[in-house]
Amino acid sequence: MELSHIFDTHSHYDDPAFSSDYSLLISSLFERGISGIVHASTEPKSVRFGISMSEKYPFFYVAAGIHPEYADNYDEKDVLELEKYFASKKVLAVGEIGLDYHYEGYNRERQITLFRAQVELANKLGLPVIVHSRDATGDCIEILKDLKPKGILHCFSGSWETAKEVLSLGMYIGFTGVLTFKNAKKAVEVCKKMPLERLLLETDCPYMAPEPNRGMRCDSSMILYTAKKAAEIRGISYEEIILATEQNAHRVYGIN
Repeated sequence: MELSHIFDTHSHYDDPAFSSDYSLLISSLFERGISGIVHASTEPKSVRFGISMSEKYPFFYVAAGIHPEYADNYDEKDVLELEKYFASKKVLAVGEIGLDYHYEGYNRERQITLFRAQVELANKLGLPVIVHSRDATGDCIEILKDLKPKGILHCFSGSWETAKEVLSLGMYIGFTGVLTFKNAKKAVEVCKKMPLERLLLETDCPYMAPEPNRGMRCDSSMILYTAKKAAEIRGISYEEIILATEQNAHRVYGIN
């Protein structure tokens, strides 16, 4: 099988790590087997970058949202302003949104307010969300249970108990290169136990490069290592995992 079905459901090609070569790199990825890429925006400037790339490359899609790390800079009126970007047919989801309590000084209430407003926007538009949750599982699950959006919990590294709650809501779970790390015991357990039809692959590039490239700048072509690890964990072929995760990506993002 030609390796032409690899779908990267979460990337950040506007990161400074790509500033010198992002256009050249993106243009090469289709020929390297990447059938689709979703750019997960972090704030309005990031959305505009994604849309500009999506207009150049047919396989490039966009999620429009405000990341929790920007919660001090944006509020509900800015969420309303996001709505204009969904006029583009290449903007398929609301994201990257969520909660991040990892670093000191975060504003929990502002993050929750921003997260809820964006989930409500997604529900209004009938679109999936891409959810970031870091050291905030309780609050994140509570909001998802309350508002019941469709979408993805990305970069999953939590417990099987948390995964079951996410799956019970009809959501998908995305795995990055962390799945290949030796200490990724929880992610491996979830990958093994969860339904294949809810499993997604992502890079979160330029971060989370999988083994044997850990520590390097990640890009969408490296997703093949995560795919091979997922296939090994589940005891199925690499081709099966690639085809299934591409189909899952098309389903959650509404790509025909």
